[in-house]
Amino acid sequence: MKIREATVEDIPQIQIVRNSVHENTLSDPGLVTDADCADYLTRRGKGWVCEIDGQIVGFAIVDVHGRNVWALFLRPEYERQGIGRQLHDRLLDWYFSQTPETLWLSTSPGTRAERFYRKAGWQEAGTYGKGEVKFEMTQEAWMGNNIQS
Repeated sequence: MKIREATVEDIPQIQIVRNSVHENTLSDPGLVTDADCADYLTRRGKGWVCEIDGQIVGFAIVDVHGRNVWALFLRPEYERQGIGRQLHDRLLDWYFSQTPETLWLSTSPGTRAERFYRKAGWQEAGTYGKGEVKFEMTQEAWMGNNIQS
């Protein structure tokens, strides 16, 4: 298993992972274009992928300009192996090395993702979009989580 910075060459496999998920699915896969992915990877923020045997099995992308986690997804068969947490931690370490601004994300209620973010120390901050749970993470809370880990 290898976690590394994502590149635009990874976008085809990132799209496969994004469209393989069982939770937080896209109503229309065309809503997230390759151009969107490239913009977030090269201009708006940064991303990471997890590779196993040359295949991308998970990815995470953070948007520094919008101060949010744009994506964190795994192929379903690779869940519950700690990959999501490693991608999550890499993303937060990098983000807070760039800015002290509070980071946010949203996810569907009642999902494994919601439980994952609560366990990782994210604080609920209302709702977003079409009834998603909005979470926030401060730099202080993240640094405190890492000191205790």
